[in-house]
Amino acid sequence: MVRVPRATPHQVMAAAGQARPADPDSPYRLLAGWVDTGRPADLAAHQRRHGPLPVPAYPGRAGPHRLIGVVDRSGLRGRGGAGFPTGRKLTAVAAGRRRPIVLANGCEGEPASRKDHVLLSVAPHLVLDGAILAAYAVGAEEAVVCLHAQDPLADTLRAAIAARSGDPVPLRVAEVPDRYVASEASALVNFLNTGDPRPTAKPPRPFERGVRGRPTLVDNVETLAHLAMVARYGPEWFRRLGGPDSPGTTLVTVTGAVRLPGVYEVPLGTSIGQVLELAGGAAEELQAVLVGGYGGSWLPLPSGGGIRLTHADLQAAGASLGVAALVVLPARGCGLAETARVLRYLAGESAAQCGPCMFGLPAIAADLTAVVEGAAGRRGGAVLDRLGGRLEVIRGRGACAHPDGAVRLASSALRVFGTDVRRHLSGRPCPWAAGGPRLPVPGDAAPGAR
Repeated sequence: MVRVPRATPHQVMAAAGQARPADPDSPYRLLAGWVDTGRPADLAAHQRRHGPLPVPAYPGRAGPHRLIGVVDRSGLRGRGGAGFPTGRKLTAVAAGRRRPIVLANGCEGEPASRKDHVLLSVAPHLVLDGAILAAYAVGAEEAVVCLHAQDPLADTLRAAIAARSGDPVPLRVAEVPDRYVASEASALVNFLNTGDPRPTAKPPRPFERGVRGRPTLVDNVETLAHLAMVARYGPEWFRRLGGPDSPGTTLVTVTGAVRLPGVYEVPLGTSIGQVLELAGGAAEELQAVLVGGYGGSWLPLPSGGGIRLTHADLQAAGASLGVAALVVLPARGCGLAETARVLRYLAGESAAQCGPCMFGLPAIAADLTAVVEGAAGRRGGAVLDRLGGRLEVIRGRGACAHPDGAVRLASSALRVFGTDVRRHLSGRPCPWAAGGPRLPVPGDAAPGAR
Protein backbone atom coordinates (compact mmCIF):
# COMPACT_ATOMS: atom_id res chain seq x y z
CA MET A 1 0.00 0.00 0.00
CA VAL A 2 1.42 3.35 -1.02
CA ARG A 3 1.86 5.82 1.80
CA VAL A 4 3.37 9.24 2.12
CA PRO A 5 7.06 8.59 2.86
CA ARG A 6 7.78 8.72 6.55
CA ALA A 7 9.90 11.64 7.65
CA THR A 8 13.35 10.53 8.76
CA PRO A 9 14.94 12.08 11.86
CA HIS A 10 17.03 14.26 9.55
CA GLN A 11 13.93 15.52 7.76
CA VAL A 12 12.03 16.29 10.95
CA MET A 13 15.06 18.25 12.17
CA ALA A 14 15.78 19.87 8.83
CA ALA A 15 14.10 23.10 9.86
CA ALA A 16 15.55 23.13 13.34
CA GLY A 17 19.03 24.54 12.97
CA GLN A 18 20.49 25.24 16.41
CA ALA A 19 17.33 26.69 18.00
CA ARG A 20 17.05 25.93 21.70
CA PRO A 21 13.67 24.71 22.94
CA ALA A 22 14.03 26.83 26.09
CA ASP A 23 13.58 29.93 23.90
CA PRO A 24 9.90 30.96 24.24
CA ASP A 25 10.00 32.32 20.69
CA SER A 26 11.40 29.11 19.19
CA PRO A 27 8.95 27.45 16.78
CA TYR A 28 9.94 24.03 18.13
CA ARG A 29 7.43 23.25 20.83
CA LEU A 30 5.95 19.82 20.15
CA LEU A 31 9.17 18.63 18.52
CA ALA A 32 11.53 20.46 20.87
CA GLY A 33 12.77 17.33 22.63
CA TRP A 34 13.38 15.57 19.35
CA VAL A 35 15.20 18.59 17.92
CA ASP A 36 17.42 18.69 21.00
CA THR A 37 18.26 14.98 21.27
CA GLY A 38 17.27 13.26 18.03
CA ARG A 39 15.56 10.53 20.10
CA PRO A 40 11.94 9.77 20.97
CA ALA A 41 11.02 10.93 24.47
CA ASP A 42 10.38 8.20 27.03
CA LEU A 43 8.56 9.17 30.22
CA ALA A 44 11.71 10.22 32.04
CA ALA A 45 12.92 12.41 29.17
CA HIS A 46 9.44 13.88 28.78
CA GLN A 47 9.24 14.80 32.46
CA ARG A 48 12.74 16.26 32.47
CA ARG A 49 11.68 18.64 29.72
CA HIS A 50 8.10 19.44 30.71
CA GLY A 51 7.74 18.37 34.33
CA PRO A 52 4.97 16.17 35.72
CA LEU A 53 1.35 16.23 34.63
CA PRO A 54 0.16 19.74 35.67
CA VAL A 55 -3.21 18.74 37.15
CA PRO A 56 -2.16 20.11 40.61
CA ALA A 57 -1.93 23.56 38.99
CA TYR A 58 -5.74 23.47 38.67
CA PRO A 59 -6.92 22.42 42.15
CA GLY A 60 -10.34 22.12 43.69
CA ARG A 61 -13.82 21.98 42.22
CA ALA A 62 -13.13 25.04 40.08
CA GLY A 63 -9.97 23.51 38.62
CA PRO A 64 -11.52 21.97 35.50
CA HIS A 65 -13.41 25.19 34.71
CA ARG A 66 -10.21 27.18 35.16
CA LEU A 67 -8.32 24.84 32.83
CA ILE A 68 -10.99 25.23 30.14
CA GLY A 69 -10.68 29.01 30.53
CA VAL A 70 -6.92 28.83 30.02
CA VAL A 71 -7.37 26.78 26.84
CA ASP A 72 -10.08 29.13 25.60
CA ARG A 73 -7.91 32.22 26.13
CA SER A 74 -5.03 30.56 24.28
CA GLY A 75 -7.05 30.54 21.08
CA LEU A 76 -6.04 26.92 20.38
CA ARG A 77 -7.93 25.51 17.41
CA GLY A 78 -8.21 21.91 16.32
CA ARG A 79 -5.36 20.57 14.22
CA GLY A 80 -7.31 17.69 12.70
CA GLY A 81 -9.20 19.42 9.91
CA ALA A 82 -12.07 21.73 10.83
CA GLY A 83 -10.05 24.07 13.06
CA PHE A 84 -12.84 24.38 15.66
CA PRO A 85 -11.88 26.36 18.81
CA THR A 86 -10.78 23.81 21.41
CA GLY A 87 -12.01 25.78 24.42
CA ARG A 88 -15.54 25.89 22.99
CA LYS A 89 -15.49 22.15 22.33
CA LEU A 90 -14.37 21.45 25.91
CA THR A 91 -17.13 23.69 27.24
CA ALA A 92 -19.80 21.90 25.20
CA VAL A 93 -18.69 18.44 26.36
CA ALA A 94 -18.39 19.51 30.00
CA ALA A 95 -21.97 20.82 29.91
CA GLY A 96 -23.39 17.33 29.31
CA ARG A 97 -25.45 15.60 31.97
CA ARG A 98 -23.51 12.32 31.92
CA ARG A 99 -19.85 11.56 32.54
CA PRO A 100 -18.00 12.22 29.26
CA ILE A 101 -15.39 10.17 27.42
CA VAL A 102 -12.33 11.53 25.59
CA LEU A 103 -11.10 10.15 22.27
CA ALA A 104 -7.61 11.10 21.10
CA ASN A 105 -7.78 10.71 17.33
CA GLY A 106 -4.50 9.39 15.95
CA CYS A 107 -6.10 7.63 12.94
CA GLU A 108 -4.21 9.50 10.26
CA GLY A 109 -6.41 8.47 7.34
CA GLU A 110 -5.20 11.32 5.13
CA PRO A 111 -2.69 9.86 2.62
CA ALA A 112 -0.90 13.22 2.28
CA SER A 113 -0.18 13.55 6.00
CA ARG A 114 2.36 11.97 8.34
CA LYS A 115 2.39 14.61 11.07
CA ASP A 116 0.38 12.64 13.64
CA HIS A 117 2.55 9.56 13.08
CA VAL A 118 5.70 11.61 13.65
CA LEU A 119 4.28 13.27 16.77
CA LEU A 120 3.19 9.97 18.32
CA SER A 121 6.57 8.48 17.45
CA VAL A 122 8.71 11.15 19.08
CA ALA A 123 6.49 12.66 21.82
CA PRO A 124 3.87 10.09 22.88
CA HIS A 125 3.69 11.32 26.47
CA LEU A 126 2.87 14.86 25.38
CA VAL A 127 -0.19 13.47 23.60
CA LEU A 128 -1.12 11.28 26.59
CA ASP A 129 -0.76 14.27 28.93
CA GLY A 130 -3.13 16.21 26.68
CA ALA A 131 -5.70 13.42 26.71
CA ILE A 132 -5.57 13.21 30.53
CA LEU A 133 -5.86 17.00 30.91
CA ALA A 134 -8.78 17.15 28.49
CA ALA A 135 -10.48 14.37 30.48
CA TYR A 136 -9.86 16.29 33.70
CA ALA A 137 -11.27 19.49 32.17
CA VAL A 138 -14.54 17.92 31.02
CA GLY A 139 -14.95 15.50 33.93
CA ALA A 140 -14.40 12.35 31.84
CA GLU A 141 -13.83 8.96 33.43
CA GLU A 142 -12.00 7.41 30.48
CA ALA A 143 -9.61 8.42 27.68
CA VAL A 144 -9.07 6.34 24.54
CA VAL A 145 -6.30 6.76 21.96
CA CYS A 146 -7.63 5.69 18.55
CA LEU A 147 -5.21 4.34 15.93
CA HIS A 148 -5.65 2.41 12.72
CA ALA A 149 -5.45 -1.36 13.00
CA GLN A 150 -2.00 -2.85 12.44
CA ASP A 151 -0.39 0.51 13.12
CA PRO A 152 2.93 -0.35 14.83
CA LEU A 153 2.45 2.72 17.01
CA ALA A 154 -0.31 0.88 18.89
CA ASP A 155 2.29 -1.16 20.77
CA THR A 156 4.39 1.98 21.30
CA LEU A 157 1.43 3.75 22.86
CA ARG A 158 0.48 0.78 25.03
CA ALA A 159 4.06 0.65 26.35
CA ALA A 160 3.96 4.40 27.04
CA ILE A 161 0.67 4.02 28.93
CA ALA A 162 2.07 1.10 30.95
CA ALA A 163 5.07 3.25 31.96
CA ARG A 164 2.80 5.88 33.53
CA SER A 165 1.36 5.69 37.02
CA GLY A 166 -0.95 7.86 39.04
CA ASP A 167 -2.87 9.36 36.10
CA PRO A 168 -6.30 10.47 37.35
CA VAL A 169 -8.06 8.91 34.34
CA PRO A 170 -7.37 5.47 32.80
CA LEU A 171 -5.97 5.40 29.27
CA ARG A 172 -6.30 2.69 26.63
CA VAL A 173 -5.67 2.17 22.91
CA ALA A 174 -8.40 1.23 20.42
CA GLU A 175 -7.54 0.01 16.91
CA VAL A 176 -9.88 1.16 14.13
CA PRO A 177 -10.08 -0.29 10.58
CA ASP A 178 -7.76 1.48 8.15
CA ARG A 179 -10.25 3.38 6.00
CA TYR A 180 -10.25 7.03 4.95
CA VAL A 181 -13.63 7.82 6.53
CA ALA A 182 -12.98 5.74 9.66
CA SER A 183 -11.07 8.61 11.28
CA GLU A 184 -14.05 10.97 11.14
CA ALA A 185 -15.31 11.80 14.64
CA SER A 186 -18.74 10.16 14.38
CA ALA A 187 -17.16 7.12 12.67
CA LEU A 188 -14.87 6.60 15.67
CA VAL A 189 -17.84 6.82 18.00
CA ASN A 190 -19.87 4.46 15.82
CA PHE A 191 -17.04 1.94 15.71
CA LEU A 192 -16.58 1.93 19.49
CA ASN A 193 -20.34 1.54 19.94
CA THR A 194 -21.17 -0.99 17.21
CA GLY A 195 -17.98 -2.16 15.48
CA ASP A 196 -19.02 -0.31 12.29
CA PRO A 197 -16.37 2.31 11.34
CA ARG A 198 -18.67 4.50 9.28
CA PRO A 199 -19.77 8.09 9.96
CA THR A 200 -23.30 8.64 11.19
CA ALA A 201 -25.72 11.39 10.28
CA LYS A 202 -25.81 14.35 12.63
CA PRO A 203 -27.38 15.28 15.02
CA PRO A 204 -26.77 14.10 17.65
CA ARG A 205 -23.14 15.07 17.47
CA PRO A 206 -20.50 13.21 19.51
CA PHE A 207 -20.29 16.01 22.09
CA GLU A 208 -24.02 15.56 22.70
CA ARG A 209 -24.28 11.75 22.63
CA GLY A 210 -21.26 9.67 21.67
CA VAL A 211 -19.61 6.53 23.05
CA ARG A 212 -22.13 4.54 25.13
CA GLY A 213 -24.50 7.50 24.82
CA ARG A 214 -22.19 9.79 26.77
CA PRO A 215 -20.90 13.23 25.73
CA THR A 216 -17.68 12.50 23.86
CA LEU A 217 -14.76 14.80 23.15
CA VAL A 218 -12.98 13.80 19.93
CA ASP A 219 -9.74 15.71 19.40
CA ASN A 220 -6.79 15.17 17.09
CA VAL A 221 -3.63 14.03 18.86
CA GLU A 222 -1.75 17.18 17.81
CA THR A 223 -4.49 19.34 19.34
CA LEU A 224 -4.14 17.47 22.62
CA ALA A 225 -0.35 17.85 22.59
CA HIS A 226 -0.78 21.61 22.23
CA LEU A 227 -3.35 21.53 25.05
CA ALA A 228 -0.76 19.89 27.31
CA MET A 229 1.66 22.73 26.53
CA VAL A 230 -0.97 25.43 27.12
CA ALA A 231 -1.88 23.87 30.48
CA ARG A 232 1.78 24.08 31.55
CA TYR A 233 2.91 27.39 30.10
CA GLY A 234 -0.27 29.44 29.77
CA PRO A 235 -2.23 31.21 27.03
CA GLU A 236 0.11 34.18 26.74
CA TRP A 237 3.06 31.88 26.06
CA PHE A 238 1.04 30.01 23.44
CA ARG A 239 0.10 33.24 21.65
CA ARG A 240 3.73 34.36 21.42
CA LEU A 241 3.76 32.65 18.02
CA GLY A 242 1.15 32.67 15.27
CA GLY A 243 -1.54 35.26 14.65
CA PRO A 244 -4.74 36.49 16.32
CA ASP A 245 -7.07 34.01 14.62
CA SER A 246 -4.48 31.24 14.33
CA PRO A 247 -2.09 31.29 17.31
CA GLY A 248 0.64 28.79 18.11
CA THR A 249 2.57 26.39 15.92
CA THR A 250 1.45 23.56 13.70
CA LEU A 251 2.95 20.41 12.24
CA VAL A 252 3.01 20.45 8.43
CA THR A 253 3.67 17.47 6.16
CA VAL A 254 5.41 18.53 2.94
CA THR A 255 5.68 16.10 0.02
CA GLY A 256 6.07 16.24 -3.72
CA ALA A 257 8.60 18.23 -5.74
CA VAL A 258 10.72 19.53 -2.84
CA ARG A 259 14.25 18.48 -1.92
CA LEU A 260 13.55 17.48 1.70
CA PRO A 261 10.00 16.14 2.07
CA GLY A 262 9.08 15.56 5.70
CA VAL A 263 7.23 16.90 8.73
CA TYR A 264 8.01 20.43 9.98
CA GLU A 265 6.82 22.46 12.95
CA VAL A 266 6.19 26.09 12.00
CA PRO A 267 4.34 29.04 13.54
CA LEU A 268 0.90 29.55 12.07
CA GLY A 269 1.15 32.57 9.81
CA THR A 270 4.22 31.20 8.05
CA SER A 271 3.74 31.54 4.29
CA ILE A 272 3.47 28.52 2.02
CA GLY A 273 6.63 29.64 0.26
CA GLN A 274 8.56 29.78 3.53
CA VAL A 275 7.45 26.25 4.43
CA LEU A 276 8.63 24.99 1.04
CA GLU A 277 12.00 26.64 1.64
CA LEU A 278 12.26 24.80 4.97
CA ALA A 279 11.66 21.62 3.00
CA GLY A 280 14.76 22.31 0.91
CA GLY A 281 13.05 24.40 -1.75
CA ALA A 282 11.81 23.33 -5.14
CA ALA A 283 13.40 20.24 -6.68
CA GLU A 284 12.29 21.50 -10.11
CA GLU A 285 9.98 24.12 -11.60
CA LEU A 286 6.69 24.13 -9.72
CA GLN A 287 3.11 24.48 -10.87
CA ALA A 288 0.75 24.23 -7.90
CA VAL A 289 0.37 23.06 -4.33
CA LEU A 290 -2.45 21.04 -2.79
CA VAL A 291 -3.26 22.50 0.63
CA GLY A 292 -5.18 20.58 3.28
CA GLY A 293 -4.85 17.04 1.98
CA TYR A 294 -7.12 15.16 -0.41
CA GLY A 295 -10.18 17.01 0.79
CA GLY A 296 -8.36 20.31 0.31
CA SER A 297 -7.74 22.81 -2.48
CA TRP A 298 -5.19 23.41 -5.21
CA LEU A 299 -3.44 26.79 -5.25
CA PRO A 300 -1.25 28.00 -8.12
CA LEU A 301 2.47 28.57 -7.71
CA PRO A 302 4.39 30.81 -7.45
CA SER A 303 1.53 33.22 -6.58
CA GLY A 304 0.16 30.90 -3.88
CA GLY A 305 3.51 30.85 -2.13
CA GLY A 306 2.77 34.19 -0.51
CA ILE A 307 -0.38 32.95 1.22
CA ARG A 308 0.05 32.50 4.95
CA LEU A 309 -1.01 29.38 6.81
CA THR A 310 -3.84 30.92 8.80
CA HIS A 311 -7.52 30.12 8.72
CA ALA A 312 -8.44 33.64 7.58
CA ASP A 313 -5.78 33.95 4.85
CA LEU A 314 -6.51 30.57 3.35
CA GLN A 315 -10.25 31.16 3.44
CA ALA A 316 -9.73 34.43 1.55
CA ALA A 317 -7.77 32.46 -1.07
CA GLY A 318 -10.60 29.95 -1.52
CA ALA A 319 -8.91 27.22 0.52
CA SER A 320 -8.76 26.00 4.11
CA LEU A 321 -6.00 24.80 6.40
CA GLY A 322 -7.68 21.44 6.98
CA VAL A 323 -5.07 18.81 7.71
CA ALA A 324 -1.81 20.77 7.50
CA ALA A 325 -0.37 19.03 4.45
CA LEU A 326 1.25 20.53 1.37
CA VAL A 327 1.64 18.39 -1.75
CA VAL A 328 3.76 20.17 -4.36
CA LEU A 329 3.09 19.53 -8.05
CA PRO A 330 5.90 20.13 -10.56
CA ALA A 331 5.32 22.02 -13.79
CA ARG A 332 5.64 18.83 -15.82
CA GLY A 333 2.82 17.16 -13.86
CA CYS A 334 -0.86 17.31 -14.75
CA GLY A 335 -3.10 18.58 -12.00
CA LEU A 336 -6.24 17.28 -13.69
CA ALA A 337 -4.88 13.75 -14.05
CA GLU A 338 -3.72 13.76 -10.42
CA THR A 339 -7.09 15.05 -9.23
CA ALA A 340 -8.93 12.37 -11.22
CA ARG A 341 -6.77 9.68 -9.56
CA VAL A 342 -7.53 11.06 -6.12
CA LEU A 343 -11.26 11.35 -6.86
CA ARG A 344 -11.36 7.70 -7.88
CA TYR A 345 -9.69 6.81 -4.58
CA LEU A 346 -12.11 8.98 -2.59
CA ALA A 347 -15.06 7.41 -4.38
CA GLY A 348 -13.75 3.97 -3.40
CA GLU A 349 -13.49 5.10 0.23
CA SER A 350 -17.18 6.03 0.45
CA ALA A 351 -19.07 4.73 3.46
CA ALA A 352 -21.83 3.76 0.96
CA GLN A 353 -24.65 5.00 3.14
CA CYS A 354 -25.83 8.22 1.49
CA GLY A 355 -26.55 9.11 -2.14
CA PRO A 356 -24.21 12.11 -2.57
CA CYS A 357 -21.25 9.94 -1.56
CA MET A 358 -22.32 6.55 -2.92
CA PHE A 359 -23.39 7.77 -6.37
CA GLY A 360 -22.08 11.33 -6.61
CA LEU A 361 -18.39 10.69 -6.03
CA PRO A 362 -18.04 7.94 -8.67
CA ALA A 363 -19.92 10.21 -11.10
CA ILE A 364 -17.65 13.22 -10.69
CA ALA A 365 -14.57 10.96 -10.78
CA ALA A 366 -15.84 9.43 -14.06
CA ASP A 367 -16.55 12.85 -15.58
CA LEU A 368 -13.10 14.23 -14.79
CA THR A 369 -11.46 10.96 -15.90
CA ALA A 370 -13.30 11.24 -19.24
CA VAL A 371 -11.87 14.72 -19.74
CA VAL A 372 -8.36 13.60 -18.78
CA GLU A 373 -8.38 10.53 -21.01
CA GLY A 374 -9.85 12.36 -23.98
CA ALA A 375 -12.96 10.20 -23.88
CA ALA A 376 -15.18 13.29 -23.74
CA GLY A 377 -14.23 14.10 -27.35
CA ARG A 378 -16.52 16.64 -28.98
CA ARG A 379 -18.83 16.36 -26.01
CA GLY A 380 -16.16 17.82 -23.75
CA GLY A 381 -18.07 21.01 -23.07
CA ALA A 382 -21.21 19.07 -22.14
CA VAL A 383 -19.21 16.79 -19.84
CA LEU A 384 -17.73 19.81 -18.08
CA ASP A 385 -21.18 21.36 -17.68
CA ARG A 386 -22.47 18.09 -16.26
CA LEU A 387 -19.52 17.89 -13.87
CA GLY A 388 -20.13 21.45 -12.67
CA GLY A 389 -23.79 20.66 -12.06
CA ARG A 390 -22.96 17.53 -10.11
CA LEU A 391 -20.49 19.39 -7.93
CA GLU A 392 -23.19 21.90 -7.01
CA VAL A 393 -25.75 19.17 -6.24
CA ILE A 394 -23.38 17.14 -4.03
CA ARG A 395 -22.05 20.08 -2.03
CA GLY A 396 -23.31 20.14 1.57
CA ARG A 397 -25.59 17.10 1.26
CA GLY A 398 -23.54 14.20 2.63
CA ALA A 399 -23.97 12.49 5.98
CA CYS A 400 -20.38 13.53 6.72
CA ALA A 401 -17.82 15.90 5.20
CA HIS A 402 -16.33 13.30 2.83
CA PRO A 403 -18.34 14.40 -0.25
CA ASP A 404 -17.66 18.07 0.51
CA GLY A 405 -13.92 17.41 0.52
CA ALA A 406 -14.10 15.71 -2.88
CA VAL A 407 -16.16 18.59 -4.28
CA ARG A 408 -13.67 21.12 -2.91
CA LEU A 409 -10.77 19.25 -4.50
CA ALA A 410 -12.46 18.91 -7.91
CA SER A 411 -13.70 22.51 -7.97
CA SER A 412 -10.26 23.88 -7.17
CA ALA A 413 -8.68 21.71 -9.89
CA LEU A 414 -11.05 23.08 -12.54
CA ARG A 415 -10.26 26.60 -11.35
CA VAL A 416 -6.47 26.30 -11.12
CA PHE A 417 -5.81 23.98 -14.07
CA GLY A 418 -7.95 25.69 -16.70
CA THR A 419 -5.11 25.48 -19.22
CA ASP A 420 -4.96 21.71 -18.72
CA VAL A 421 -8.73 21.46 -19.25
CA ARG A 422 -8.41 23.18 -22.63
CA ARG A 423 -5.41 21.06 -23.57
CA HIS A 424 -7.20 17.81 -22.81
CA LEU A 425 -10.35 18.86 -24.64
CA SER A 426 -8.31 19.83 -27.71
CA GLY A 427 -6.55 16.44 -27.76
CA ARG A 428 -3.06 17.82 -27.12
CA PRO A 429 -0.50 15.64 -25.25
CA CYS A 430 -0.73 15.53 -21.46
CA PRO A 431 2.49 16.09 -19.47
CA TRP A 432 1.35 13.46 -16.98
CA ALA A 433 1.87 10.76 -19.61
CA ALA A 434 5.63 11.39 -19.56
CA GLY A 435 6.09 11.94 -15.84
CA GLY A 436 3.70 9.41 -14.34
CA PRO A 437 1.69 9.85 -11.13
CA ARG A 438 2.93 12.34 -8.55
CA LEU A 439 0.49 12.11 -5.64
CA PRO A 440 0.49 9.01 -3.43
CA VAL A 441 -2.80 7.14 -3.62
CA PRO A 442 -3.18 4.02 -1.46
CA GLY A 443 -3.51 0.91 -3.54
CA ASP A 444 -2.49 2.74 -6.72
CA ALA A 445 0.80 2.84 -8.60
CA ALA A 446 3.67 4.41 -6.68
CA PRO A 447 4.39 8.07 -7.44
CA GLY A 448 6.99 8.60 -10.13
CA ALA A 449 10.42 10.00 -9.39
CA ARG A 450 10.84 13.72 -9.39
